[in-house]
Amino acid sequence: PDFTSRTGDSTMLVPVTTSVWGMEYSVHACPKKHRAEAEAMFPGLDVSDLLVIPTCQRTKMDIIQTGEKVDEEKDFCLERFMDFAKKVTDALAADGHWADYIDPCSGLSMVHKDSQSIYGEVDALVTLLNYQTTNSGCCKVVLHPQWGSAVYPASLFTKAPVDALRAAVADAERAIRAADADA
Repeated sequence: PDFTSRTGDSTMLVPVTTSVWGMEYSVHACPKKHRAEAEAMFPGLDVSDLLVIPTCQRTKMDIIQTGEKVDEEKDFCLERFMDFAKKVTDALAADGHWADYIDPCSGLSMVHKDSQSIYGEVDALVTLLNYQTTNSGCCKVVLHPQWGSAVYPASLFTKAPVDALRAAVADAERAIRAADADA
């Protein structure tokens, strides 16, 4: 890889990059701290070369709040992430690479559904990007360095080489921009 840095407990392979709709993503080798969780999420998968791709979307409001507007914003971000993630993972799978993404609502994997293990998006951002958290009631909430708690995190995973991942992301970005002039 052309960029490597240590952040928290992970090796960053691609720094935080802005994509469609202002969504940020970065690419990390799966840190040792998360390997047991990854193995539980994806039974039988050799996670030694697994890449973790956390994404963050800036929300129009602090999503610690509750109410109809917050629920609508979460749904909007969910739809955008699912569109992006499906395009990326479908492209990787078409090229013969293992890939999956997490449903941010349930924490469950969307492609390989042979596990009921829940992925912790907030803990992943703490480990991978050294983001801070705050407590809101019984929930831990991630704090983006610029956006605070106005952030919607969601993750993808792949065993593809970084260059293949970058190509799949670029293809997804082109397809999304072709369908959405605001992307």
